[in-house]
Amino acid sequence: MNVNLGVWDKLIRVVVVLLFLASLVWVFSWYLPLIERNQHYRKSIFDLDAKIQAQERLGRQLRASIDAVQNDPRTLERLAREKLGWARTNETVVHFESPNRR
Repeated sequence: MNVNLGVWDKLIRVVVVLLFLASLVWVFSWYLPLIERNQHYRKSIFDLDAKIQAQERLGRQLRASIDAVQNDPRTLERLAREKLGWARTNETVVHFESPNRR
């Protein structure tokens, strides 16, 4: 009889370990979609943060450009010369055009 009890004890231990492993697999498979969704959300947050930083840099550049146009007469003069082709009196404006490429 001792031999049979030892086999049953080992068999019960194996069954308990297998049940424990099966429950771990079940819990993991239950949480796996949540883990994947969380990873997707983290990636989205990272991408959106990068876009926010890029837009903030662009906003700072635009604010600096606006400030330069409003407060720096040399910038305003440069823009008038470049965009409108204006010149001071007794100045000759020479426009260079790029060659037509076919």
